[in-house]
Amino acid sequence: MTPTPSLAAAGTAAATAGAPAKAPAKAPIGAVAARGPLPGVFRTGVLRARAELRVFFRNRTAVAMNMALPVVLMLLFGSIFTMKAGDHTVPMHDVVVAGVLASGVMSAAFGVLATGIALESGDGSLKRLRGTPFATGGYFLAKTVLVLVLALLQSVAVLALAVAVFDFQLPSTPGRWATLAWVFLLGSAATALLGIAVGSLITDRRTITAAVQFPFVLLQFVSGVYYSFSGLPDSVQRIGAVFPLKWMAQGMRAALLPDDMAALEPAHSWELGRVALVLGAWIVGGLVLCVAARVHRVRKDFR
Repeated sequence: MTPTPSLAAAGTAAATAGAPAKAPAKAPIGAVAARGPLPGVFRTGVLRARAELRVFFRNRTAVAMNMALPVVLMLLFGSIFTMKAGDHTVPMHDVVVAGVLASGVMSAAFGVLATGIALESGDGSLKRLRGTPFATGGYFLAKTVLVLVLALLQSVAVLALAVAVFDFQLPSTPGRWATLAWVFLLGSAATALLGIAVGSLITDRRTITAAVQFPFVLLQFVSGVYYSFSGLPDSVQRIGAVFPLKWMAQGMRAALLPDDMAALEPAHSWELGRVALVLGAWIVGGLVLCVAARVHRVRKDFR
């Protein structure tokens, strides 16, 4: 049996039905409307990376200059080194291909990141970013995506030029392509983190070129990028072996050159295990340097 509503309840319902609807209560002045959770580092990084890529590729001058450097170096050194590599039948310009690839990756990952972060720290962009809900980690993720894309495009351009002009033979097995891929990724990560650390420590925008380009050019000479590393003096070899560029070039030679070319290396082997170990150590060390450099920069900005 369905219960019958009381007269009081019926009257109240009728009165309510005939009364005008009440306006919703206004929020107190200064109250903030409830919103969903802020996007995380990955989402903000992806969104900013898309914007960074659009801005970069709309700047045709910047694109042309960044793409031209490794291509011009490949043409220059490939035309100069026409002799054979040691007692082997492999022409020296094939050895140069691996060096130009490694140099191009570091130029994009280290040079572009260090310069960009130093400029944006100098004009206050990063300081203002810390006052927004945007995750700072997303900013660095976006920058890393930018340089990875740039380094990949440079590598494709160098390989295409080497094949077209110097009759270079691309790797013929999946294993060699896999070696090229992991050396590219580890080298990009190691030098990108180093670029973030260096860019965060630069406080005077007038010193950016010297602080970024000088160590990069010096490393190319002590790392045996464009010539045989084993031909360098022992003291220079020891210095070059400390930094990632030497190991990036060696790993790319392992992927791109015949196995018998390993005899020209100081250890007479490609030492791929050591290549991975050194680049991995630079990634870990680069993370530590990045954190220390950013903490130092934040303290300086808010001192």
